[in-house]
Amino acid sequence: MLPVLESGEETLIGGQAVMEGVMMRAPHSYCVAVRKPNGELVTEEHPVYRMSEKYPIFRLPILRGLGTLGQAMGLGVRALKFSAHAVLDDGQEKPIEVPAWMMTANILFSLGVMLVLYKVLPLLVATRIGAAVPSLSSRFATNFVDGIVRIVIFLAFLYLISRMKDIRRVFQYHGAEHKVVFNFESGKPVNVETAQTFQTFHPRCGTNFLAVVLGISFLLYLFLPIDGFLPRLAIRIALLPLVAGLSYEVIRFAAKRQGSLMGMLSMPGLALQRITTKQPDDSQAAVAIHALNGAMALEEKQGGELIIA
Repeated sequence: MLPVLESGEETLIGGQAVMEGVMMRAPHSYCVAVRKPNGELVTEEHPVYRMSEKYPIFRLPILRGLGTLGQAMGLGVRALKFSAHAVLDDGQEKPIEVPAWMMTANILFSLGVMLVLYKVLPLLVATRIGAAVPSLSSRFATNFVDGIVRIVIFLAFLYLISRMKDIRRVFQYHGAEHKVVFNFESGKPVNVETAQTFQTFHPRCGTNFLAVVLGISFLLYLFLPIDGFLPRLAIRIALLPLVAGLSYEVIRFAAKRQGSLMGMLSMPGLALQRITTKQPDDSQAAVAIHALNGAMALEEKQGGELIIA
């Protein structure tokens, strides 16, 4: 799963589901809590900085999204590595550790698969269809078919991985993360019983971000005045930072206007969360709360001002 983008300028708490656990992020701290195979709950906490505070350039629209996304991905990888080590710890004297090179190779492989699935394959299919069907060979038609194929691949991929037992548990922790964030934002005491009363669909979820990325890329690529398979592929890859930055701005804008017409921009992502979030059990909600408490405690130690925007 991609790291969720719930740690923007106005957002106090964000998070990410990991293997048998949850990572929670406050403005200047983060905590990941994981339940080991023996039932023990382990945590890792670290102070972090806001990209906009360390690098003022990331206060600018578009760029602030790229900075937030880059930092979220880095924290997400760190949290995933910690959770993998915890899950593999079977109580032996020397716990099994995942080598750094293996994590790096996995990230590079995942990025390669993403480019093939969502850039190369859709454009290749659209180009082949255009060659076989003259009425679909125009620039506009090719770009339109490319976008439709990309969306179909994305939905099929989400559905297929949701059928996997291990991924389903990650999706349950994803649901637990959202419930606990909702609980915290409500101002009510944060506990398992209260958290379980909230829904698992959150407007600032990374699933929403992916849905907006698909929508913006569909519209943007539709009108690109470029022909030829390789030039089209190159410009799609080159525009990825712009698409990501624009998508962040849309999510940021829509999340502040829930219930309005603009808030409806979150609706496709909220619908997709029926796949990427599942109802957690009480023990999973307790892990998310533990992560939240750890992040908040570290934030307070650093003198962070805890304000819900």
